[in-house]
Amino acid sequence: MQVNILEAKNNLSSLIVAAERDEEVVIARNGVPVAKLVKYTANKVAPPGAWKGRAAYAADWNFAETNAEVEQLFTDSDNAPAA
Repeated sequence: MQVNILEAKNNLSSLIVAAERDEEVVIARNGVPVAKLVKYTANKVAPPGAWKGRAAYAADWNFAETNAEVEQLFTDSDNAPAA
């Protein structure tokens, strides 16, 4: 459905109900669509540890050494980008 801005302002609650029912609401200014009101869906975020056991790495991987190298990249002023 398409509504003008004044109608959207006066009927926001009912337009939100329509969006909750998966209806797409287009808001127009002088008959020209400028915005769309749609049902909100949250991004799905994997819980901490979701990748545990799914990512393979070399048996000789040295976590301590790698962590130190990464930390140095963040703290060493020689690695700072040029201003």
